[in-house]
Amino acid sequence: MSANNTNTSAYSDFHLQYIAGEWQKGKDDSVNTNTNPYNGDALVKIQQATEVQLNEAYEAASQAQQEWAKQTPAARAAVLYNVVNILDQRQEEIIDWLIKESGSTRIKATVELSTARAITLEAATFPNRVHGEIRPSNTPDKENFIYREPIGVVAVISPWNFPLHLTQRSIAPALALGNAVVLKPASDTPVTGGLLLAKVFEEAGLPKGLLNVVVGSGSEIGDAIVEHKTPSLVSFTGSTSVGKHIGELANGGDYIKKVALELGGNSPFVVLKDADIDQAVKAAAFGKFLHQGQICIAINRIIIEDALYDDFVTRFLEHVKTLQVGDPDKMETAVGPIINEKQVKSLKDKIAKAQEEGAKMILSGEIEGQVVPPHIFTDVTREMDLSRNEVFGPLVGIIRAKDEDDALSIANDSMYGLSSAVFTQDLAKGLRFARGIKAGMTHINDISVNDDSNAPFGGEKNSGIGRFNGEWVLEEFTRLHWISVQHQPREYPF
Repeated sequence: MSANNTNTSAYSDFHLQYIAGEWQKGKDDSVNTNTNPYNGDALVKIQQATEVQLNEAYEAASQAQQEWAKQTPAARAAVLYNVVNILDQRQEEIIDWLIKESGSTRIKATVELSTARAITLEAATFPNRVHGEIRPSNTPDKENFIYREPIGVVAVISPWNFPLHLTQRSIAPALALGNAVVLKPASDTPVTGGLLLAKVFEEAGLPKGLLNVVVGSGSEIGDAIVEHKTPSLVSFTGSTSVGKHIGELANGGDYIKKVALELGGNSPFVVLKDADIDQAVKAAAFGKFLHQGQICIAINRIIIEDALYDDFVTRFLEHVKTLQVGDPDKMETAVGPIINEKQVKSLKDKIAKAQEEGAKMILSGEIEGQVVPPHIFTDVTREMDLSRNEVFGPLVGIIRAKDEDDALSIANDSMYGLSSAVFTQDLAKGLRFARGIKAGMTHINDISVNDDSNAPFGGEKNSGIGRFNGEWVLEEFTRLHWISVQHQPREYPF
């Protein structure tokens, strides 16, 4: 299972599907034309897969998984370490694909590759970290063994915004723990969200059938990948509305499946009156406009305590005006293109809605193609659409809070609870405030955009179910099996 570390030629044949360890042409009549969101160039045309091919993928995964689960921890870990080495060797090739396929700025693409590498390195330790237990029994001469075993075949449906990392966050732990994977990447990023990773794992020596990448339309395989009898777990990252649908499918059919759902967010960024305002301004700009705000944990609402509100608005406006907008391939570019025209239209609608509701637009700019410059709104209230719903773009509203208690109330006034942040120079107050936020993650004196491979990533309320990373993902991708042993004959009452 050693990787071919001398292979330096660029990957090709991304027009093919990766099913049962073979690269094959899709058999559906439809074609996915993969385009560059910045300039519209066609990158690759992929004949899409049929439900029959999805069935082939599941069959291959089911068969391969049984032997994979029997491999030693060292054998499984070796493949993951090979993947890390290949990610390092192919760094520029992968970054280039992230820029041209997902519209990532070069800064964001570099960060994404780094986080994908980190979760792979963490996953390589999982085969040696998973363990069972021996528990006593109240029945004489009995022992209880609790085994933690692979869950089986995992269905992964990944998003387009951080396609490499958010796909690898599921498939690397799943494979490390002895499972097989059938992956459906987002239609906007089939290469960086799936096919490229299939190339990497193939080069790393992963046995055939364990990772299958099926690129297909939602109408053909979208529901089928969830409803199929084979997967024991469905891992989905994406919108709350689609996540709810997947949850219903996973538990409403003939086969009940476990789900891991990382869904939408509405991250509050709170600045209390004793905060370091200069640092808060820089953090707010980076946490809001990284990848054009197309991140589930991006800052969605900026909440400023009254005493600092006017000063913050002035400094934030001046700082954001300095951000470079345009070609994502240039290192100095901070804000690149939006992923597709549908998302651009949604942002235009949100801009119009904000103005209709009385928000004051203090910064805007001409929308050119799919490049939307930063838009800043003040006089925003908690009832407005900018506050109630996830923006997923370079628009932000700034909300005035009367005091600390009001700021906490506004922060919690949301159906979402993914990530959050608070700035204050009083760390005791910051910790108290952070513990009052109803979210899965809160960061003091930092941005809401954080993802450490050894810390639990996930949300509350409509932001999802389950946790990724570290010890917590071990529980998601394994199952418990209680086996008892009666060492001496037991007396039964009849």
